[in-house]
Amino acid sequence: MYTIRCLVDDHTLDPAAFQAEHGVAFAIETPAGHVLFDTGQSGDVLVQNADRMGYNLRQIDALVLSHSHYDHTGGLKALMASSMPGLRLHAHPELFRRRFSQRDGEMRSIGMNSTQLDLAHHFALHLSTEPVEVLPHAWTTGEIMPRTEFEGRSPHHYIQGEHNLQTDPYLDDLSLVLEGRSGSIVVCGCCHAGLLNTIARVRSIFDRNITAIIGGAHLASVDANTLQHAIEGIRTTCSGLIPDFFLNHCTGERPIATLTQAFGEKVHPCPAGTVLLFD
Repeated sequence: MYTIRCLVDDHTLDPAAFQAEHGVAFAIETPAGHVLFDTGQSGDVLVQNADRMGYNLRQIDALVLSHSHYDHTGGLKALMASSMPGLRLHAHPELFRRRFSQRDGEMRSIGMNSTQLDLAHHFALHLSTEPVEVLPHAWTTGEIMPRTEFEGRSPHHYIQGEHNLQTDPYLDDLSLVLEGRSGSIVVCGCCHAGLLNTIARVRSIFDRNITAIIGGAHLASVDANTLQHAIEGIRTTCSGLIPDFFLNHCTGERPIATLTQAFGEKVHPCPAGTVLLFD
């Protein structure tokens, strides 16, 4: 049995009980232990919502970071104060590359607010491009390649190259996969690598049906034709066995409505405060 708690999202199940912020964090309870997937933006929301849900952050056995953007890693400092030293942190080796967003002629940092040296004082860092089993039957996807389909891109995102700023290739983007009884359960941060590419990567690694996709799908900015292509791609890549979608963060209200028209009761919101149970 897997219990997945959404601790951070842009929306809440109950505004009177939970706080919202632009970001994502999921606490995942497995038969072998606990995984935290991302940390949200501020840390305050992570800690307060975990407390409201009766979830103790000190019981986490492993942390997985989907990518380095501030709305997924901003809670790291708060987590360091709320978790056991030596906690394993799993991510892509490109996690610590500096990242920026350019808007209105201004370049601002949107990457991590902690250095690798800072994190190494508290966490046991495990950086890999390959899939890693962080707990029994709970895996990272590793680097999501190939990318033959559209990606979850922003024209404003850049990374620090060797000599200048370059368009961000989002190499650090990864997802978490839980081996459920009837198929794979996929937990996504932002799907910068692309939703269809992520689905194809999971299918190629595990050779099983995908029963659920949870988190941000980065569809908010895609046009109608791309969204329809995504719907047909889901049908094709999933061999007609449509997974349950529990979507939030960067997915977007319009895409969620369009996916609901296509897949009906298979599509659900997943705001902070949501608790999901899977076999």
